Amino acid sequence: MFLALDTSTLTMSLALVERGPDGVRVVEHQVVRPPIKQSEALPGVVGELLARHDVKLAALEGLVVGLGPGSFTGLRIGLATVKSLAYAAGLKVAGASSLAAVAMEGPEDVPLFVLAVARKDDLYLGAYGRRGGTVEALEPETAMSPQEVAQRMAAEPRAVALGPALVDYRAALESHGVAPERLLSGHDFPSAVELVRLSRMPETFSLEALFSMEPHYVRASEPERNPKFPPLPGPAPTARLKDD
Repeated sequence: MFLALDTSTLTMSLALVERGPDGVRVVEHQVVRPPIKQSEALPGVVGELLARHDVKLAALEGLVVGLGPGSFTGLRIGLATVKSLAYAAGLKVAGASSLAAVAMEGPEDVPLFVLAVARKDDLYLGAYGRRGGTVEALEPETAMSPQEVAQRMAAEPRAVALGPALVDYRAALESHGVAPERLLSGHDFPSAVELVRLSRMPETFSLEALFSMEPHYVRASEPERNPKFPPLPGPAPTARLKDD
């Protein structure tokens, strides 16, 4: 049994899932929406979910976490929670793209432009193709303005857009010429269940793999881009363990 978590948007998705030769069976999928804060809900909701099904943390086969892109704070909260639980119980951990998880719920055989909210009125864009129970990235995930997204969709007339950003940016995209029927509704957060379907769990528990797992920010955070806070001298810090 696997526990999966996505905190890349303000809506948290948490799932307890069994995975076998016949696919995935959802034991429970819990969605925690605003105004509840993820920092206040975690890790308590994890313990409550496990307790409802009489499952001990150490009995899980592994943990799965959404790596973004999305809210910088949300991604840090989710990954810190999963790393802490994995370290405490010696559990294997796998990560998957939050945008790819949304694409898993999109239509097949058309280009899917999955959109999430970024800072400075930009949008994260992940271009995917879905066929059956898998998705394929058509290009690297990136960030761009709503106008640039509209231009991309004009250049790819078969593409449809979906994802959390459409809650707030549907009108902006339509104002830039995107037809309403190309903006799909109902996909306002990445599903933790789909993360399990996407994930590739390592064979064994590894501290090095655990601490080297990082969110996929796509672009630098505001402090990293701010010239008032120049980078520290010396090699860039990492989460990896030292060889010695």
